[in-house]
Amino acid sequence: MSSAEVVDNSVDPPAKKRKFATGESTAAKSVSQAISDMAQNGSSYSNEEIDEGLYSRQLYVLGHDAMRRMATSDVLISGLGGLGVEVAKNVILGGVKSVTLHDEAVCKVADLTCQFYLTESDIGKNRAEACLPQLSELNTYVPTKAYTDQLSDCFIKQFRVVVLTDSTVEEQLRIAEITHANDIALIIADTKGLFAQVFCDFGKEFTVVDTTGESPVSAMIASISKEAEGVVTCLDDTRHGLEDGDYVTFSEVLGMTELNGCAPKKIKVLGPYTFSIGDTSDYTEYIRGGIVTQVKMPKVLHFKSLQESLNEPEFVLTDFSKFERPPQIHLAYRALHKYIEQKGELPKPWNQDDADAFVSIAKSLSVSGGNDTELSTELLETFSKISAGNVAPLNATIGGIVAQEVMKACSGKFSPIYQWLYLDALECLPLDLTEVSEEDCKPTQSRYDAQIAVFGNAFQQRLGSLKYFVVGAGAIGCELLKNFAMMGVGAEEGGQVTVTDMDLIEKSNLNRQFLFRPSDVQRPKSVCAAKAVRRMNPGINVVAHENRVGPETEKVYDDAFFENLDGVANALDNVDARIYMDRRCVYYRKPLLESGTLGTKGNTQVVVPFLTESYSSSQDPPEKSIPICTLKNFPNAIEHTLQWARDSFEGLFRQSAENAAQYLADSQFVDRTLKLPGVQPLEVLESVKQALVDHRPKSLQDCVAWARCYWQEQYNDQIRQLLFNFPPDQLTSSGQPFWSGPKRCPVPLVFSVDNPLHLDYIVAAANLKAEVYGVPQNRDREVIAEMVQQVEVPEFIPKSGVKIAVSDAQVQVSNGAGSVDHDRINQLQKELPSRDQLNDLTITPLEFEKDDDANLHMDFIVASSNLRAANYSIPPADRHKSKLIAGKIIPAIATTTSVVAGLVCLELYKLARDFKTLERFKNGFVNLALPLFTFSEPIAAPKMKYYEEEWTLWDRFEVTGELTLEQFLNYFKEKFNLEITMLSQGVCMLYSFFMPKAKRLERLNLAMSEVVKKVSKKRLEPHVHALVFELCCNDKDGNDVEVPYVRYTLPDN
Repeated sequence: MSSAEVVDNSVDPPAKKRKFATGESTAAKSVSQAISDMAQNGSSYSNEEIDEGLYSRQLYVLGHDAMRRMATSDVLISGLGGLGVEVAKNVILGGVKSVTLHDEAVCKVADLTCQFYLTESDIGKNRAEACLPQLSELNTYVPTKAYTDQLSDCFIKQFRVVVLTDSTVEEQLRIAEITHANDIALIIADTKGLFAQVFCDFGKEFTVVDTTGESPVSAMIASISKEAEGVVTCLDDTRHGLEDGDYVTFSEVLGMTELNGCAPKKIKVLGPYTFSIGDTSDYTEYIRGGIVTQVKMPKVLHFKSLQESLNEPEFVLTDFSKFERPPQIHLAYRALHKYIEQKGELPKPWNQDDADAFVSIAKSLSVSGGNDTELSTELLETFSKISAGNVAPLNATIGGIVAQEVMKACSGKFSPIYQWLYLDALECLPLDLTEVSEEDCKPTQSRYDAQIAVFGNAFQQRLGSLKYFVVGAGAIGCELLKNFAMMGVGAEEGGQVTVTDMDLIEKSNLNRQFLFRPSDVQRPKSVCAAKAVRRMNPGINVVAHENRVGPETEKVYDDAFFENLDGVANALDNVDARIYMDRRCVYYRKPLLESGTLGTKGNTQVVVPFLTESYSSSQDPPEKSIPICTLKNFPNAIEHTLQWARDSFEGLFRQSAENAAQYLADSQFVDRTLKLPGVQPLEVLESVKQALVDHRPKSLQDCVAWARCYWQEQYNDQIRQLLFNFPPDQLTSSGQPFWSGPKRCPVPLVFSVDNPLHLDYIVAAANLKAEVYGVPQNRDREVIAEMVQQVEVPEFIPKSGVKIAVSDAQVQVSNGAGSVDHDRINQLQKELPSRDQLNDLTITPLEFEKDDDANLHMDFIVASSNLRAANYSIPPADRHKSKLIAGKIIPAIATTTSVVAGLVCLELYKLARDFKTLERFKNGFVNLALPLFTFSEPIAAPKMKYYEEEWTLWDRFEVTGELTLEQFLNYFKEKFNLEITMLSQGVCMLYSFFMPKAKRLERLNLAMSEVVKKVSKKRLEPHVHALVFELCCNDKDGNDVEVPYVRYTLPDN
C-alpha cells in the first residue's frame, strides 16, 4: 500500500462497511488463520460515525479525517515485553482498524517488572496470548488478535504499520526489506536499561498532510500594496503569527478581489504585522477589509531503508546537553546485536568482563565502519552493564512516542521521526558507579529483577519503602499509578501510595484513562484506579481517597500526613489546585513531581527542596479576554459568538434562576441584595421579578412564546437598533467607514419556522426554560413548530437616544454613570410576590454540562452562537468545534500522557537517591507532533538577602508560641534587628504601622493565636498546630527588606 494513499483516504473512506467489534479476543496460530481473521474482523467507524463520546478529547488533537484514516489501518506489534505492551495499549486506545499482537517468547519472572498485563500465573505462557484479554478490553472498537508463529513475508504484507520490539538485527533487516518495498510503515523500537532507540521508515514517498497540527492562523488586513512584491499589512491589534515559507489565501477583500479564494500563495515575513505575497502589480487597487488565512500544505518525505540508514544515520536530537550521544548509542546498539550473535545472550548486569568484551566489539565495529566518532568507553561500558535490565518509566515514554509514530503512519497527520531517535536517562544512576555491585544486581527471582539489574536490590528496597501522595487519578494519574506499581514504589513494609480524586468516571475518560472500563462509568476514579494497579502488582500498598485537595481538607491532609511523606506527584487538571499543592510542598519541604499535557504537547517539572524553584515561581501569562463591546455589539470570530452564547446560557438558565431560587428560600435575600454595591441591587431585583412574574411560564406554550420573543429581541430587534445608531454607510470622525476592520456590519435575521437553525433555538430554549420551572418538556420538533407559529411577536421600532458603547472604556463609563434609581428599587420590592404566594413554585438553576448530549445545553449554545454568526456573516461552527471552544475543553491523547508520566517517574528515581545537585535533574518539554524533545536543568531557587543573611523560598523563621503580639514584634527586633511594619496571616492584616492607635494597643497584649481569631472571626481548628505569618520589615536604616515567612508553632493543648 503506497504511503500516498494515506492522504487520499481523508476524503474517500473505503467502500467496505465495518462492523462494530464484539471485543472477543482469540489467538491465531497460523498465517492463514490470522489473515482470514483479519479479513473478517471488520472495522469500527470508517463509514460509521466516530464515537465522539469516547474519542472527544482525542478528536480535538487529531481531527475527524485523521481518525477516519486510522480506522482503515491494520497494525502489527511484535514483541509483547514492557515496551510492546505500552505501544499496544496506546495504539488500541487511539482507535485503529485492528491490532495484531505477535510474540514467540514465553513470560519469565523478569517480564513482570514492566509488563503490567502479565501476572505470576502467566509465567511460562506465550506473552502475546497472556496479555491479549486485557489489551482487547481497552477499546471494543479495535479488534485485537494474538499471533504466535514466525512472521512470514505474506503475513507482513497485510498491514499498514509494523512495529518491532525485542527483535534481532537479522529479523529487523529481513522485515525492513519487505516493508520498504511494499510501502508499509516500519517502526523499530527498543529499550535497554536506561537507553532507548526508535527507528522509522515510512516508505520511499510518504505524504504528511499537516506537519504541526496547529490550527491555521488568520489575521485581518489593513492594506495590500500593488507592486512587484506586494506587501500585506495586518491590523495592529494582533501579530499575524505566520512564518517564512507559509502559504496563505484570502477572503472578504474589497478592491483587490483577485485574491479572494486564490490558490495558496507562499509568503515571506517582513515583520510581526507585514509579509509579502509576490507580484500584485496587475491586480485591482486595494480598497479595504479582508482576512488572510494560513493554508496547510502537504509535505512529501523520502525515507531511507534500514540497511542504508544503519550506515548513514540521521538523528532527532532529544537533549542539547548530550549533543554527542546519539552516534555513540547508535554504535552501542549495533555492538549489542553483534555481542548477542557471538555469545548467545546479553551482557550480565554490571559484569566487568562482559563490559570489556562489549567495548572491544564496539571498537572493531567503529573501525570497520569507518566511523570517525571518538568513542566514549565509559558510556559503552555503562550500556553493557545495564543492557540486561528494563525500567517501566522509560518504556512508558518510548511507548507513547512510538504509538504516536504509528498514528502518524496511519493518518499522515504530524511530522514523523526522521529517522533515528535515541534517549538515555543515565542521570538516574548514582554519581559514583562503583556504588553498584554485580552481586547486588543479580536476579533474585523477584518481579523487580529487570529493574534490579539496573539499580541493584538495595535501591529496590528504598523504592519499596517510599511514601508518595498522588493527587488526581485522571489520565496522568492512571499512568503514574501504573508506573509506581511496576517500579515497586510503596510496595515494601512501611511504604505506601495514597491517591485522591473526587471525580467519578465518565465515558470520555475511557479513551485515555486506561485503568478504567465501561463498567466503571460513574464510579470513583481513585477507588477504581487503586483496584486496577493492585491487580498489576498485588504487593503495592495503595490507599484511595475521594477528597478534593484544598483548605477544606487540611484536617485530613494535616501536618502528620505531610511530614510522613517522601514526595508528592501532581496529576491535576487546573492551575489553582497545582499552586495549592505546590505551596503545601514548599511549606512541608517535600519534593513535587509536576506534569501536564495539551494535545501532543507535554511538560514535566521536578521541584526539589532547598535546590530548585517551585511550580509557583513562574506562571503562564493570563488568558487573553474578549473585550465586552466586541462580545455585545462587534463580534468578528466564532469564538466571540460562542462566548456570547455561553454568557447567554448562564444569564438565562443559571444566574436569574439562582437569584429567584434564593429569594424563595431565604427571607433575608432582599436585605442582603440591597447592601450590594453600585447598580447590582437593581439588576438582581429586576432579574428576580422577570423570573417570578414577567417571564414565569405556566405551560410549555408559554416557554415557546418566551423563546420566540427572546429570539426576536436578540437576532432582529437589537441588530436593527445597532444599525439605527450606526447605519451601514456611517463614517468615523476621521472619514473612515465605521463598519470596517474588526467591525463587521450585521444584518437582522427574519424568523422562519422552516429554517432548521431557527427551530433548533426555539426547541432548546423553550425546553431549558421548562426544565428550570418544572414544566413538562416536549422535544417533538413538529409540536414546537406548531406552537411557535401561534406566538404573537410585539412590533419593534428603533429608538433615538439609545447609547451603544463602541469601546470598553465607554462600557465602564456607562456602568459607573448615574445614580442608583432608588424609586425603581422600591417599586420592584412592592411588585415582587411574597414567598407564601409562590409556595408551589420550585426553580432549578441549570449548571452547564457540555458532555451530556441529551440535556440540550450544547444544542442551545450551538444554535445561539450560529444565529449570531449569521447576523455578522461569520462562518458557523459545528457542534464538535463549538463544544471545544464553549466548553473550554483541553485536547488530550493517551500518547502524550504516557510520555510525560514516564519522564516524571525517571525523576522519581533521582529523588529516591536524594541527589543534591541540579545537574542530575531534568525538566522536560515535548511536542510529539513536530517531533520536539527538550530537556533542561531545573532553575535554581532564587536567592534573596537581608543584611548578610541569604535565603530562598525554602527558608523560614521558626517561632515557637505562645507569644503576645508585642513580644512577637520585639523578638524580631532583638534577634534579627528587623522592625515589622506589617504582619498578615492569609488575607487578614494583624498589625500595621498605620493602624489606629487604639486598635494597635488593644492587640499588642493579646496572644498571637487570639489576634488571629479576633481578626479572622474564625476559631482555630484542632488540626492546626502552626500558623503562617507574612512579614513586611525595615532594616536598621529604615529600608524595606524582603524576608522569609514565619512558621509560628502553637503550644500543645
